[in-house]
Amino acid sequence: MPLIDILKEAVSREASDVLIIAGLPVSYKVNGRIDRVGDRLFPDHTQALSEELYDLAKRSMNRFLETGDDDFSFAVPGLSRFRVNALRQRGSMALVIRVVSFVLPDRNALGIPDNVMAFANAPHGLVLFTGPAGSGKTTTLACMVDAVNESREAHVITIEDPLEYLHHHKKSVVTQRELYTDTLSYEAALRAALREAPDIILLGEMRDAETIKAAVTAAETGHLVISTLHTIGAANTVDRIVDSFPPGQQQQIRTQLSQALEGVVSQQLLPTVDGALVPAFEVMNVTPAVRNMIRESKAFQLESVISTSSALGMITMDQSILALLKAGRITRDTALRHASNPDWMEKRFATL
Repeated sequence: MPLIDILKEAVSREASDVLIIAGLPVSYKVNGRIDRVGDRLFPDHTQALSEELYDLAKRSMNRFLETGDDDFSFAVPGLSRFRVNALRQRGSMALVIRVVSFVLPDRNALGIPDNVMAFANAPHGLVLFTGPAGSGKTTTLACMVDAVNESREAHVITIEDPLEYLHHHKKSVVTQRELYTDTLSYEAALRAALREAPDIILLGEMRDAETIKAAVTAAETGHLVISTLHTIGAANTVDRIVDSFPPGQQQQIRTQLSQALEGVVSQQLLPTVDGALVPAFEVMNVTPAVRNMIRESKAFQLESVISTSSALGMITMDQSILALLKAGRITRDTALRHASNPDWMEKRFATL
């Protein structure tokens, strides 16, 4: 099957991803399930499809051939945008292709609550969105940028690897920069952004200590910086940031983080009873008590604060999952499988 037909099939099936890997048929990921279609692919098939994809994207294969990895995005007019990770595995070429709609997502249809969207209105500081790969962080961030774009005049600078959702200028000006195409690194682009009159800086990912330090500094200078980490839970997020620095610098970054951080949102996608996916969120707003815990290296106490601060818009992941269960969106098995504390969850079943 030609690559363009594979992409059309992915859009038709409403697949989130396409997996093209030698030894398997073309595989479409739909609502977390993998559908294998057609005959098994061999290395010469995956190479031909990879070459066809690069031709379609009008991109050189040099980076891929030299390193064995490549990330980029491209659009097929009238069809969709696609984010591509090209890789080598077992000596053969392989592709993982994410389907990204031309249309920006509807946060109400996706189930993104008000206490998450409210962070888009923070005047300054650092807001972190965390969760495993494929948990919907990029989609949530796109909803937040679009909400700002629709409602107020601001300069939003996004630094992404690669660009996924494209934002048209509405009330705001949205400048989108792609790693390696428009800039050499997250850190370089972030430092440059401070000279580009930003109101909001969206940083695709905080990958290393240098980028984290630059993001915290930008937040301290009066900008709103929104970024992501592959962690689960506010406590793990704080510890991950601090632990990325040498021991001699950890107290300094802990103090800076306690002053700059405005919120942490953790999310994951859960399968619903009707075969779709629904997000569950942990939301932590940074209060004076939370700032003290971060500064005094007591991140382990954060979950207790979140669980007792619903009046301030906070909610733990397990409370969010339990709400989905009570609403009939998910099963008990799903709730237990995704719970941070399965024992706590199982005890709550008795109240349903």
